[in-house]
Amino acid sequence: MGTTQPTKAVLLLADGTIHYGQAFGTIGTATGEICFNTGMTGYQEVFTDPSYYGQVLIMNSAHIGNYGVKDSDVESGSVKIKGLIGRNLEEQFSRKQAQGSLDDYLKREKIVCIHGVDTRALVEHVRVKGAMNCIISSETTDIAVLKKKLDEVPSMDGLELASHVSTDTAYEMGDPKSDVRIAVMDYGIKRNILHCMTERGAFVKVFPAKTAVAEVKAFKPNGYFISNGPGDPAAMPYAITALKEILKEKKPLFGICLGHQLLALANDIPTFKMHHGHRGLNHPVKNLVTGKSEITTQNHGFGVDPVAVKKAANVEVTHVNLNDQSIEGIKLKDKPAFSVQYHPEATPGPHDSRYLFDDFITLIRKEKV
Repeated sequence: MGTTQPTKAVLLLADGTIHYGQAFGTIGTATGEICFNTGMTGYQEVFTDPSYYGQVLIMNSAHIGNYGVKDSDVESGSVKIKGLIGRNLEEQFSRKQAQGSLDDYLKREKIVCIHGVDTRALVEHVRVKGAMNCIISSETTDIAVLKKKLDEVPSMDGLELASHVSTDTAYEMGDPKSDVRIAVMDYGIKRNILHCMTERGAFVKVFPAKTAVAEVKAFKPNGYFISNGPGDPAAMPYAITALKEILKEKKPLFGICLGHQLLALANDIPTFKMHHGHRGLNHPVKNLVTGKSEITTQNHGFGVDPVAVKKAANVEVTHVNLNDQSIEGIKLKDKPAFSVQYHPEATPGPHDSRYLFDDFITLIRKEKV
């Protein structure tokens, strides 16, 4: 009996680094900014996180696919990464509840992938050299051809992507009779962020990224949520303008990740592109208000300027990253608005930070009195 030879694949980075491996997922070519996630589990939730749109992801765990896939383990309606890099693809999965293999799932989602790569060496390279564009191909291993295609890929710096992953039409979730009505600006929101609000009794309406503020206000919310999402926040003037208008109402507002960066920009605090970003399930953050630390889930390649934010008279820094002292949370002194850079819904990840949703609901009820 003959055996099918695996299809060869190649990974080329913008600095000329080349890795060869084997193809899985769909056969084709994919481009994007390379990044890495240090989490050992939760790969399906990671792949479907809209904040990864436009990126080629390295999973740093030694094995990928070892517990299969399940329809409910998703954060959006489709896989959002542009490509995937792994060490060892596991075709046999252990979880009884799994509905199929990762390979079959990524084929259906048309995601180009490569495995058999020394991902630890690759991650170390990105940590030293910084995030950069890359290309994966299982169609051709001609480096000259791939380099030409890679040269055409735009930089993530200055790239607006949120409108590409936002909902096309507004929709509602939760109990319409609730006394907590939250307007959600969708710049690439994860499903479990919405669940964290509706599970606490809120009624939410999710609006497309470029919805006019007047239409959002017509919902008569008593709180606003500014979502996570992909791309450069400084390339979203429409969102910054909308947020400035929303803040004039002085109603409770909570932002996560991209929403955190937009809140800073709406208060004239600049953002910047990080060297290689934070992505994983084990980032230590200190709450400066309580003095307690929490282990957090993160996924971002941009940050809030740490010098400018401390000079802003109306802004208080509430959380810092214990690894690099980057800004992980702020609140406004003159308005009931706050934000965090990390993901308190934590799917996947630890639930240390879900208290922030309790704080938001409590703030809304307090401001209503």
